[in-house]
Amino acid sequence: MSDDLNIIRTIGRGDVVPLIRRILAENGRDYVPAYGAAALCLLAVAATTAFLPWVMEDIVNDIFYRQRHDLILWVCGSVIVAFIIRGLASYGQAVILARVGNNLVARYQRRLFDHLMKLGVGFFTATRSGQLAARINENVTGIRDLLGLTLTAIARDAMTLIGLVVVMIVQDPVLSAIALVIGPPIIWAVNYLMRRLRKVTREAVEVNSRLIGAMQEATQGITIVKAFTMEGQLSNKIAQLIEHAEGRANRIARVSERMTPITEILAGFAIAGVIAYAGYRAAATGEPPGAVMAFITALLLAYDPARRLARVQVNLERALVNARMIYEILDLEPHQSDRAQAVELKVAGGRVDFNNVSFSYAADLPILREVSFTAEAGKTTAIVGGSGAGKSTLVALLQRFYDPSGGNIAIDGQDIAGVTKASLRRQIAYVSQQPYLFEGTIRDNIRYGRADATDAEIEEAAKLAHADEFIRQQTQGYNTLVGENGVTLSGGQRQRLSIARAIVRKAPVLLLDEATSALDTESEARVQAALDAVMKGRTTIVIAHRLSTVVGADRIVVMEEGRVVEQGTHQSLVAEPFSAYARFHRLQSRPDEGEVARDPKATAAAKRRAPTTRRRKA
Repeated sequence: MSDDLNIIRTIGRGDVVPLIRRILAENGRDYVPAYGAAALCLLAVAATTAFLPWVMEDIVNDIFYRQRHDLILWVCGSVIVAFIIRGLASYGQAVILARVGNNLVARYQRRLFDHLMKLGVGFFTATRSGQLAARINENVTGIRDLLGLTLTAIARDAMTLIGLVVVMIVQDPVLSAIALVIGPPIIWAVNYLMRRLRKVTREAVEVNSRLIGAMQEATQGITIVKAFTMEGQLSNKIAQLIEHAEGRANRIARVSERMTPITEILAGFAIAGVIAYAGYRAAATGEPPGAVMAFITALLLAYDPARRLARVQVNLERALVNARMIYEILDLEPHQSDRAQAVELKVAGGRVDFNNVSFSYAADLPILREVSFTAEAGKTTAIVGGSGAGKSTLVALLQRFYDPSGGNIAIDGQDIAGVTKASLRRQIAYVSQQPYLFEGTIRDNIRYGRADATDAEIEEAAKLAHADEFIRQQTQGYNTLVGENGVTLSGGQRQRLSIARAIVRKAPVLLLDEATSALDTESEARVQAALDAVMKGRTTIVIAHRLSTVVGADRIVVMEEGRVVEQGTHQSLVAEPFSAYARFHRLQSRPDEGEVARDPKATAAAKRRAPTTRRRKA
């Protein structure tokens, strides 16, 4: 997990050329025809732009100075044709580049999501989802802008500038030298600004991702915000982030826009110098003004592409920062990848063995210490213990969300580290403690358990999970769109949909991590009955705090501080009065010793026993 974060901080510092070369290598072949057509359009724009000052000499000298009226029709026709070509070419290149750019954005969005799905759970544990989504949304346009800016800078602005400079040199080499003297100062100014802009642009992207992520999280947790009257605190926090983002944006504007006064001032001196020299020479020699007018026209037309080229590196730097940050994610190697010789998991019975399994999220904080037990095929194994005992970590390791630091886990004798993760997880149905629903309909969310499940199988699974009744009460039944993470449904309803999703998977191994914790007593009883039916013939591992839900388990594994301290059935463990399980059982069945039982039947039984207990103590 920390390795992933270090990679994010350190990679992606390359120069512009290697990055563009990489982007072109990955995408260039697919867009050669489109970029070729756009380049031709841009070259047409450049050619027609250079044609205008070229024809200016003939207009001034022949039409106005020598009164060649027979040329008016030809000159005017050529100007009209030039502008028609220029307009159509400008439209064509804009549409082509927009389509290519939009396709690039879509391509990298798909690629990013596919890659994120390959990364381990540790990456998402260390990365805030809101910030990650905001960062991707902001960065993904960097690839498009990088290629678009590069193409327009080379094919349009550079070629236009070259064409105009050729016209200027042909018309007057001396005046051209005077005009081009501003080149070296502009190049120096651009390089200076780039060093300043690179750091502040990256900071701005990160600040904006934090801001958008914080806003997203605040809206997602609006009920908690309202319940704890957190509006003022969050408003202050968001205001500080907004102020920080505003400061970064203003700094970027100050740095990047410094090119404008620099180019304007230098261009002013150059144009003034050209006019002064041309005016002096015209007065001294009396030559026709056509060549000078053509030169000045070319110089003025050259100002725009020169200004854009001077700023192109500023704009490229912004695109480069975003493109680099996209590749920082794409270059992350999955922390858990399948071994080179990984095979498909084949499950016959579904026996699960934990053999001396140890694990820690941090080197100095062990979570599991040499845990060993067996979940027999087709039977139910319950894992109980206090908070922090490592119960849910066992479930995460079994699904290979993480790999153990010691020992191994086997299913039907096959070490799960040597099988593909996809084949492993296809054999497991999982119901988490916190049910999660995705964008789409109720039917879609149940079908996520198995993509090829029929509508009949989905409805049957919902009936088994006691969800069919409330589903049919929704406005559109199974086709009702769920709110964000099922916010329009109660916690118990969301959990029953999660259970239906596990049922429709038809996997031989069933994992229940506090699967009934969000249900009321009546719903829990009905869902537990449904689960009892579903659990038959399946290897079931149940994580539970409420012992009343696991008294019928074939084996109960008791954990404390990351170790297995006891194993047995409910009867055998309760029979040992000093066992950890017996202590848990007493705490949950005797409200006068600190923890009120959640099961009303257990509470009532405890109250009936209480007087006898007190008499014994007396």
